[in-house]
Amino acid sequence: MGYSRFDPAIQARAAWNAGKTVGTKRPLTQKQIWAIRFHLDREGRLRDKALFDLAIDSKLRGCDLVKIKIGDVVAGTDIRTRAIVVQQKTNRRVQFELTADVRSTLLSWLERRGGSTSEYLFPSRIDHAGHTSTRQYARLVDEWVTAIGLRKSEYGTHSLRRTKAAMIYRATGNIRAIQILLGHTKIENTVRYLGVDVEDALLLAERTEI
Repeated sequence: MGYSRFDPAIQARAAWNAGKTVGTKRPLTQKQIWAIRFHLDREGRLRDKALFDLAIDSKLRGCDLVKIKIGDVVAGTDIRTRAIVVQQKTNRRVQFELTADVRSTLLSWLERRGGSTSEYLFPSRIDHAGHTSTRQYARLVDEWVTAIGLRKSEYGTHSLRRTKAAMIYRATGNIRAIQILLGHTKIENTVRYLGVDVEDALLLAERTEI
């Protein structure tokens, strides 16, 4: 059910998207990734750096990222090179890699954080038994991109999900691989998510010699 334009109660109510950029958020560039990492290192925000790095590598939606448990990324005393989580939206398992630099950041965070494998990797500061909320994660992303001079209206949590996927696509043109990495049920969703258009298709065709 919507609102009637004749209802006086909504005459002064601003639209939910007033002043906001609605649509696909931009992925980060390699230079922007390192700028955010430098900022977080300089500020001594180890938890935030671990969250940021894991967001880039995992390519997960915010709702799945904040619910990752220590046991999902730890095997014995080491950080896993690959991890698997079940996506909340699709109930499908998705696997992701953890690169060396990200494993190092996660290890430093866990040495400071402590905790058991059954606990959340990024606990809530209000309820230590719970996890960081998606809203708090979104606020942090706003802080990170603003700190390096980007407009937060153009970037968001999905920017971090899209970043590595967009880089892999530009390097390989392999849509099917990106579909698997993002855990999309339909390849059409991946095409739309990456913003693949006719120009992209023509460039790929021009690179292919027969």
